[in-house]
Amino acid sequence: MVYNIPEALNLLSRTPQVLRALLEGLDDQWVNFQKHENAFSPSAVIGHLIAGEKTDWILRSKIMLSEEGVKEFPPFDREGFDQSVSFIERLNEFETLRTKNIQTLKALVTESDLHKTGIHPEFGEVTLEQHLATWVVHDLTHLFQIAESLALRYKETVGPWIQYLRILNV
Repeated sequence: MVYNIPEALNLLSRTPQVLRALLEGLDDQWVNFQKHENAFSPSAVIGHLIAGEKTDWILRSKIMLSEEGVKEFPPFDREGFDQSVSFIERLNEFETLRTKNIQTLKALVTESDLHKTGIHPEFGEVTLEQHLATWVVHDLTHLFQIAESLALRYKETVGPWIQYLRILNV
């Protein structure tokens, strides 16, 4: 399948609503649950998504769209988010940033720009199409990660049904 800007923006614009519907109003045991010590909790995932909104997706897109200068991306700090901010503040901030970034992307990118390139610190040359497609899949990956985290809280109590609950056996 070929990347489609309107289709991707449609999906990206839904992520904040999905997160709000799934997580808003849950107590701290749910939103702060970690699969293991080094895993992101649902709350931390939202912090990570905020970091991406601020320092990754649009910034790197602008670098690729630039006609001048170095096309190298700055490294992305996966954990570069304020951990002292409350869950609901994170959710609100993510929603605000995503709305702004969708508008920015609509104004910036056309189909004819998708071939433009930048230099990723790990992968080398990448296209804008690859970068923007990754943004969509990145969201979906973290939605899965959050669902898995929530499901794992009940792993020990589902009894024999565990054999049919794929999310608990990943």
